Amino acid sequence: MAYDHSIVAPGKTSGTVLSQSGENMSPPHDWEFLPAGDAAITRSVKAKGPTWVVQVRRGRRMISKGIWANAAHILESREKVQAKRATPEYEKQRKRELARRGAKQSAYVGEFYEEVLNYLKFHPKYEDQASVLAKKITEHATPVGSGTVARTQRIPVAQRAEAAVIAWMRHGTTAYESMKIARIKGRRREVRRQLAAKSVEVLQGYRQGRDIPDNCPLKKALSWDV
Repeated sequence: MAYDHSIVAPGKTSGTVLSQSGENMSPPHDWEFLPAGDAAITRSVKAKGPTWVVQVRRGRRMISKGIWANAAHILESREKVQAKRATPEYEKQRKRELARRGAKQSAYVGEFYEEVLNYLKFHPKYEDQASVLAKKITEHATPVGSGTVARTQRIPVAQRAEAAVIAWMRHGTTAYESMKIARIKGRRREVRRQLAAKSVEVLQGYRQGRDIPDNCPLKKALSWDV
């Protein structure tokens, strides 16, 4: 049976929510809040009855904070999931799944590193610097749950690598973090485009094998620790 799972926002006071129309509502007296974090319990609760899904906006994404649902359904789901996780079969399955995920992540990290190197295309003279930079970017961008462009599936890996390089350069070699950007629509995007162009100019020096001056922001960021 399909149940209604209404999307709501945190309310004006503790224990309340805002409907999509902006109405401040209190959950039924026999409901309680289940924080986000355990997908198995949440799925089980949703399968038992209607819920209110509390979401907040973080940048362009909507993040679930948890659900309001019947307290008995939450208790029953917790007990059911915990009992399943206590079995030897579940532990074996979990270890196999963790090993599979680990192998998949390791393969992706290697693939992403190579794509970053391909985008950098530094002159052989700066091969060591390319390796150091690719490692720094890969370590920052690829962890599961990092929310970086490297974790998206919407664009090819090569494009993710390019975007990750530009993002790292923006934060690591420019004053972007301390900039005061006017709250005008499109202004932050324009600033990022300008910084990206400057970052590409910096990278070109390494690609063409030029002598790099000591005040080069990338040289300072890498500290030539190769």
